[in-house]
Amino acid sequence: MAVAVHLPAGPDTVFAAFKSAAERYSHRPFLGVAAATAAIYDIAPGDIGYAEAQAAVTRIANAYLAAGYGHGHRVGVLLENRPDFFLHWFALNSLGVSLVPINPDMRAAELEYLIGHSEMVAALAIPSRHRDIAAAATSIGRSLPIFGPNDAPAAITVLPPKVGAPDRDSECALLYTSGTTGRPKGCVLANEYFLYAGHWYAEIGGLIAMRPGEERMLTPLPVFHMNAMAYSAMAMVTVGGCLTVLDRFHPKSWWDSVRESRATIVHYLGVMPPMLMGASESPRDKAHAVRFGFGAGVDPALHAAFEARFGFPLIEAWAMTETGAGAVVVASQEPRHVGTRCFGRPRDGLETRIVADHGREAAIDEPGELLVRHAGLEPRYGFFRDYLKDAEATAEAWRGGWFHTGDVVRRSRDGSLRFIDRKKNVIRRSGENISAVEVEGVLMQHPSVRQVVVAPVPDPLRGDEVFACVVAAPDATPGAALAEEIVRFSLSRLAYYKAPGYVAFVDTVPLTSTQKIQRGGLKDLVAASLASPSCIDTRAMKKRVAA
Repeated sequence: MAVAVHLPAGPDTVFAAFKSAAERYSHRPFLGVAAATAAIYDIAPGDIGYAEAQAAVTRIANAYLAAGYGHGHRVGVLLENRPDFFLHWFALNSLGVSLVPINPDMRAAELEYLIGHSEMVAALAIPSRHRDIAAAATSIGRSLPIFGPNDAPAAITVLPPKVGAPDRDSECALLYTSGTTGRPKGCVLANEYFLYAGHWYAEIGGLIAMRPGEERMLTPLPVFHMNAMAYSAMAMVTVGGCLTVLDRFHPKSWWDSVRESRATIVHYLGVMPPMLMGASESPRDKAHAVRFGFGAGVDPALHAAFEARFGFPLIEAWAMTETGAGAVVVASQEPRHVGTRCFGRPRDGLETRIVADHGREAAIDEPGELLVRHAGLEPRYGFFRDYLKDAEATAEAWRGGWFHTGDVVRRSRDGSLRFIDRKKNVIRRSGENISAVEVEGVLMQHPSVRQVVVAPVPDPLRGDEVFACVVAAPDATPGAALAEEIVRFSLSRLAYYKAPGYVAFVDTVPLTSTQKIQRGGLKDLVAASLASPSCIDTRAMKKRVAA
């Protein structure tokens, strides 16, 4: 099924789309609150209907309007994964106010940067974080009004709102990249970005076809990222579905939440399938209503086994905060090439290039950086508008008229794309390109490895060598014997040059709030580990085996 390359006529703001859905599906549930999440947040469990949600959004919007909020203002929001996030988002959006979602894990320096860089006029936050936000604002010389979700919005005395009603081009949200390398960049996202994401998901069809008025989606992903905001929330608004957002992923209670929520769709991260597969098999493994999972990064070795055990497909997809639905690729049609890191074939309306070394076009099955743009006269349609206050970075990302993703992929003969790694994570050893993600995926299959991160370290002969920081399983004994066992294990599954040349046992590895490896924090960890007694040199084990 081909997806229209532009939005049809209709709602011009996120709020207008929600209002339309609330009028059409007033009798249907909009937000679900699982019992476990309700207990953690001390809120009521159960469903919140579209009509009830619309009444709350109208009441909240009127309070913001009375306090002086309007078109062009930005408000920071730290509400964790609570239903209030969506109610306040839609209320603020109705007035043309842009949301600046705040990661609850942020601390002083990060909050100072976010508050200052975004120029937010106020902060809406759970009471337990008011003091932190106030201290961060004070440290940079800002007087920032702060209030809770049940408080009357603090009045603001900044510049008056922009003239005119918000439209598709109005800023809807300012989302900051995760900062896995370097300082986070603020992605300016218009209403059109979110509307198009919901439209794309509702219309793509195939194995992830939506049924209007019938779907119930469950996600443990954070609402301050684009997946939950743009895809989960806007898809449910577009088709009149119900969205249940967990506080986070809980492996032990996951299937209870799936059954309680009556989910027909679940969203996942690559870290989830290994944890779920690690539990003992149960006669209830298929006792659910899930039709498909939507996500990215499933371990190839577990992909088919997960689907067979739990009875639904894990549909791999690719997108970035910057690309939105303007350049999303999804394996929603067969063949999906399960177990190969395939994330589908580009759809109508999307142009792609794969660029190998020195800017030449990559051959079939040759790795290269993925470049994308929207087809036609508007190459940036559906993408982010720009990086806030960073025209140079925006221009660099779009150099040559293509958005440079920084992801290394390869294209198969049937046109399907397979993910290899982030360009910055590729290790160059003796002329061979090695994917850190690939090596991590193999090492994670060893029973004594709880977590692992792979990075390059300089080697005088080979350029780079493969360095593995390993968090050992609780019942394992870190040391030279275990390091050698792990390397032998990897040598039986990978080309010799991809195996770790060093193994260091560490207590933790740096992760982002979405459980992705925080690559920007690896340099210090690797340097410290390389010089520590816990680092075992395994380079002598890496020997080419005669064919």
